[in-house]
Amino acid sequence: MRATVIHAPHDIRVQEVPDPVIQQPTDVVLRVLRACICGSDLWAYRGESARQPGQRIGHEFLGIIEEAGSEVNGFSVGDLVVAPFVWSDGSCAYCAEGLTTSCPQGGFWGSVGSDGGQGEAVRVPFADGTLVKLPAAAASDDHLLTALLALSDVLGTGHHAAVGAGVKPGSTVAVVGDGAVGLCGVMAAKRLGAERIIALGRHRARTDIARVFGATDVVAERGEAAVEAVRELLGGEGAHAVIEAVGTEQSMRTAVDITRDGGSIGYVGVPHGSGTGLDLGVMFDRNIALRGGVAPVRTYIPELLPDILSGTLDPSPVFDLAIGLDEVPAGYRAMDERTALKVLIKP
Repeated sequence: MRATVIHAPHDIRVQEVPDPVIQQPTDVVLRVLRACICGSDLWAYRGESARQPGQRIGHEFLGIIEEAGSEVNGFSVGDLVVAPFVWSDGSCAYCAEGLTTSCPQGGFWGSVGSDGGQGEAVRVPFADGTLVKLPAAAASDDHLLTALLALSDVLGTGHHAAVGAGVKPGSTVAVVGDGAVGLCGVMAAKRLGAERIIALGRHRARTDIARVFGATDVVAERGEAAVEAVRELLGGEGAHAVIEAVGTEQSMRTAVDITRDGGSIGYVGVPHGSGTGLDLGVMFDRNIALRGGVAPVRTYIPELLPDILSGTLDPSPVFDLAIGLDEVPAGYRAMDERTALKVLIKP
């Protein structure tokens, strides 16, 4: 089959790889209908996170089960399913607590020795604990499939940030980052009842999506100017809840500075320098809480799925470029050059 592999920084190729096969009785083989490129994939693409030459890549996908192991009980061949970006056994103490990303037997798609989501098919370990079934009719609904794909990562990650930030009905929220996760954080904050949502971002096409998703205000400034703008909007105080969806020193410093005393920051931006933006003395003096991390999206999918199926949530606008599998290298370039927000792949 064909799949995406990374050979070196800026060297992404689509090439022939061995077909996935059942290796354990709890496996399934899934034919990919939709996948996408994540902003976090760009760290490997740019050489800022290590990958072995020829390693697979991609961790967001949904598709049809083509083969199931003898101990798979919850799924049958032909089922349409979505995969969270981490597989998990569904039976350990962490899975029972909802922290599926800490499952001792879990793992990330595209890790050494595993299939990546940006290909024609994927072997899924621990299918019963990992996958979530989708309505069969969605397979013929292109728009709905695109919205459902967001369950594999960005929508659940935005929700995780909103939960970590303590968003509740009537609260004021600020979102640092206008990427797909930040935009989904806006949507999640709206869903959880935030009264005012301030989106920080400089790209008009993205902040327009933020407004559609529920942002009441947009701040285009950065750094100290952004802090001043947010505080001016809020009468000199910061936001009750702040979502940090970038992961840099500047973004974290901005998040701390725009948080109201006694407020909370939900951080989900993959850290690349963000720790240097934290001043624990400032956070201590102002009673600012920090909570977040890698999102256990498998836990959130059952909660968010009904809202997508009903049309209450539609995260599909974050996918602004659709390509075929052979065009994946160009898709990486488009996201790296910021000419695309998030690239949808139709194998």
